[in-house]
Amino acid sequence: MADDEQEYRTEQDSLGEMQVPADAYWGAQTQRAIGNFPVSGLTFQRRFIRALGIVKKAAAQANVELDLLEEDKADAIIEAADEVIAGQHDDHFPVDIFQTGSGTSSNMNANEVIANRATEIYGGEIGTREIHPNDHVNYGQSSNDVIPTAMHVASLEAVERDVIPGLQTLADALEAKEEEFDDVVKTGRTHLQDATPVRLGQEFGGYRAQIEKGIQRVSAVRDSLGELALGGTAVGTGLNTHPEFPARAAQNISSETGLEFQEASNHFEAQAAHDAMSEAHGALRVVAGSMNKIANDLRLLASGPRNGLGEIEQPENQPGSSIMPGKINPVVAESVNQVHKQVVGNDAAVSAGAARGEIDLNLYKPVLAYNFLQSANIIANSAELFGERFVAKLEANEDHCKKQVDQSMALATALNPAIGYDKASKVAKKALEEGKSVREVAVDEGYLSEGEADEVLDPAAMTERVILGDD
Repeated sequence: MADDEQEYRTEQDSLGEMQVPADAYWGAQTQRAIGNFPVSGLTFQRRFIRALGIVKKAAAQANVELDLLEEDKADAIIEAADEVIAGQHDDHFPVDIFQTGSGTSSNMNANEVIANRATEIYGGEIGTREIHPNDHVNYGQSSNDVIPTAMHVASLEAVERDVIPGLQTLADALEAKEEEFDDVVKTGRTHLQDATPVRLGQEFGGYRAQIEKGIQRVSAVRDSLGELALGGTAVGTGLNTHPEFPARAAQNISSETGLEFQEASNHFEAQAAHDAMSEAHGALRVVAGSMNKIANDLRLLASGPRNGLGEIEQPENQPGSSIMPGKINPVVAESVNQVHKQVVGNDAAVSAGAARGEIDLNLYKPVLAYNFLQSANIIANSAELFGERFVAKLEANEDHCKKQVDQSMALATALNPAIGYDKASKVAKKALEEGKSVREVAVDEGYLSEGEADEVLDPAAMTERVILGDD
């Protein structure tokens, strides 16, 4: 339908009447927000809208349990909230992220959508407020406690359902390569210079451990995100809320999500500050940095294929150049690099927002939630893709690795216990000057016999700790 043919209905709020699209479930306050905040075109993600539905459902369940809400109205609210939870009304949440800092516009958006849909379910006509967005859907709540509660619910679900499984996929792929490459001896590198030998599998074991530790770091935020502000209402005092409401609602949220949530230990902290969001996003930033480091290393190891390190063969995911035939680039690894940069930017926004707000309310709730959920989403997706489409398809260039390690100057390190550091240094310099191997010079100079050289300069043996002085 063209804009000039759009049909409208009249809804009202405390400021007066508003014209709302006839087919929209939102009401007057949402319509005002649409007009007030045409900033970015960015709206809340699926996980946050789902979380709003979960909070509203849990609140209705608690209120009917406490005889504060009529059962038939509560049933309609719960059914409408279930539809929001399932994603049936996502296009009825149009409010821009850059809105009032408490997220009041998004809270009222949820209240109006659920109220109008519940009114339909109840047998009434949309817009008549037979089920009221404030008096019924928002009973015992405030935007100031609903939005941080939805933030925590959405964020913890994102961590549990998306981030940790994605990272585990990557860790599993790295572990498989750790085992596959365990016998491949190659040149180690420190300062991007040749260092003592290492097994390719050992390097991948380091990457695997890095991601596993990242999973532990991300998992550690469960307790912080598990505390819910719901029940604090406007400033944390719990005005207009039944004393049993917060704990009952938290239990209902736990039942709905299968995750552990509980009433905040201090409602004033839960609404005035969002250190938990900053802490949790910090864990995301760290693991994004881990993935970035691994991606950079694998790009270096796969560089070439003829004029780089060329120690591993990368998958041919797609053509790499519009002008150079046959060129293959590490595109998936580069995607991981870019995700890291976005997460670092998001972390700056989250940490800055969490550190602000005045007196009894942090006023950066929408941007905190949006940036956290975006980071969680892109980390989860890129980790899974990195593991499945890049790491799992890597192959070792064993012959090339052997040639490189045999010519490495760093093999001279193994001479130290046998002939001393000074003589070993002379061997290394002469080998470099004459284009010979360390082994050749050590034997030519008479420092070692052929047999001794085989034993002392065995690259594979250098990849494990040797007990000095052991016969």
